[in-house]
Amino acid sequence: MISRLSPRINTKLKMELQPAATSPRAIPGSAEPQPEALAAEVPGTARRIRSYLFGHTDKHIWGIYLLLCLISIVELYSASSREVSGTGIGVYMPIMRHMAMLAVSFVIVVVMSRMHYSRFVTLVPLFVMLSIGLWLASWFIGEDFNGARRAIRIMGITLQPSEFMKLSAALTIGYLAALFQEKKGMKKNGVWIAAGAVVFFAGTLIFSGLTNTILLLCISLSMLVITGMRLTDLFKIALAYMAGMALLVGVFYIDYKMHAVPGATADMSEMQVSKLTRWETWVSRLEEFGNDSVPKYQQKMTADNRQAMIGFMAQAHGGIKGVMPGNSRETSRLPLAFTDYIYSIIVEELGLVGGLAVLLLYLWLMARAAVLANRVSVNFAAQLVLAASLTIVFQALFHIGIVTGAMPVSGQPLPLISKGGTSILITSIAFGIMLSVSRHATRKGARKKEIEQEESMLPKEMSAANPTQL
Repeated sequence: MISRLSPRINTKLKMELQPAATSPRAIPGSAEPQPEALAAEVPGTARRIRSYLFGHTDKHIWGIYLLLCLISIVELYSASSREVSGTGIGVYMPIMRHMAMLAVSFVIVVVMSRMHYSRFVTLVPLFVMLSIGLWLASWFIGEDFNGARRAIRIMGITLQPSEFMKLSAALTIGYLAALFQEKKGMKKNGVWIAAGAVVFFAGTLIFSGLTNTILLLCISLSMLVITGMRLTDLFKIALAYMAGMALLVGVFYIDYKMHAVPGATADMSEMQVSKLTRWETWVSRLEEFGNDSVPKYQQKMTADNRQAMIGFMAQAHGGIKGVMPGNSRETSRLPLAFTDYIYSIIVEELGLVGGLAVLLLYLWLMARAAVLANRVSVNFAAQLVLAASLTIVFQALFHIGIVTGAMPVSGQPLPLISKGGTSILITSIAFGIMLSVSRHATRKGARKKEIEQEESMLPKEMSAANPTQL
């Protein structure tokens, strides 16, 4: 019957009567159809783009990333008023630069999410070497900020090696945890290699800020605990950390006493002056933080506590519901309102409710990362997710703790919200890593053939099963 009809009608009928053999094929380890199949099933350019960008990735992580970008645009536009006041660059120029940086961030996240996570076996060591190289370069061509040599300028681009070092340290721990995995945690030689790596990274970061060192130790210790390290090994490593910190601080103190004499700075090198200033900054901030005999609202504003006091005033002004974006009273007076103190402006404009919402976004990210790390079948994939998420979340908690007065004052950007190209770049890489794992890693309980196929893409020593129980 069909053969007697016109060719056009014949073809159309055959397509409609064709059996469902072309139904979307599931991705290994998942019951969801492939993004390409979904795009073919539901035609349309918008659907194809959406499938390409977000198909088979964790929608929660994507949602958190996009929400943080939106909050960043709104609050940075408000907080950057101080930066443009009295200048001729225009009101919109800083926010346009920031939006351009976020656009670059989005491209990085998309590209990395499409990349199979097995490539990070090679990319992680390269990233670590790049971080160390930037840190070494900062000692020779670095720029000083408040006594700390924190940044280097390459071809007009300012980079902060400390931001690279934080993620590098976490990725190194994850890499070693996967390489030296055994049924109960890490092999003993792997534990001590990881401990040595963390001591090295901590020692490098102490020159750029004591808080950076403490942050790195918190990230690395958390990862070692999650890997299932024995309590005895954890205790030994904690002692090694404390001994290393005491040694470094002792060296700084001796150097300070030797050079802290009137008129000595005239004969000192630039590096010696930088270390001297750094020590004095540490001491003043710790003394200020420890001075809790007088409540914050009764303390007089001085040159040392001005930034923190204005930050407290901004948060108090916000109240429960906030004054709404663009109505900040303190943004014009608060130094670094768009970077180190952006959370104060968030609380002032969005109130306690908005401040808690931002905090919950980061905690939600940690929860989703924990779920993902627990579900993947290969340990290396789980370690990548933990390293990336802990770097973001701990830095966010440190920023919020500093701004609210729970920790001594120190410069820590709020991931993806604060202005700063290096911080946005590193945070984008971390999000890209998590989304890459969520897209490509097989889940526990997948077919044996699918897991074996995934393991074949990894070196044998990095293909061990995931023992994570979160």
